[in-house]
Amino acid sequence: MTTLATLGESARAIPRRAFLSQSGLLLSGAAVALLSGRDALAAKSGEGAESDLRILNTALGAELEAIAAYQVGAESGLLQKPALDLAVVFQGHHKEHADLLGTTIMKLGGKPVAAKSAYRFPVDTLKTQVDVLRFAASLEKGAVSAYLGAIPVFGNRDLAKAAGSILGDEAMHWAILRNAVGDVPVPAAFVS
Repeated sequence: MTTLATLGESARAIPRRAFLSQSGLLLSGAAVALLSGRDALAAKSGEGAESDLRILNTALGAELEAIAAYQVGAESGLLQKPALDLAVVFQGHHKEHADLLGTTIMKLGGKPVAAKSAYRFPVDTLKTQVDVLRFAASLEKGAVSAYLGAIPVFGNRDLAKAAGSILGDEAMHWAILRNAVGDVPVPAAFVS
């Protein structure tokens, strides 16, 4: 089902950022090439592997939340074409990230986290298309920051490279969403 995931609670944007930054990472389609079939991933063991699995599972949880958030936005009736189409595409990217993360976690001997049965999003504060797009942009910015924080923490450098690839995808989402609401797409020379 390729509809948008639940866009919600602007109050939820900060917890997601905090959740991701604790050990966050998100993976995208370009990361598939880096991760698929790499025996080095399975060979990793010890404390570093456990830490990497925690980071990957944290990222997977965040990706599942993003999928749900875009679904809420799509079903809100507030998004009109072409914003709705764009949101569906971005939700698809998050689904690809989640699929890759889950597969990678299993390859490393871990158990992927499952989506929550319900997420608390600030749907009462989402009154217009701009509200929905700004909320989505805040989630994407949080993902960018999380990947930025995850890259140096990975014990497995292949995972760090994949995180860098996903960071780029999340940064593009953020910039496009900012542009869609009339904000400067790239607000600073550095991402923090």
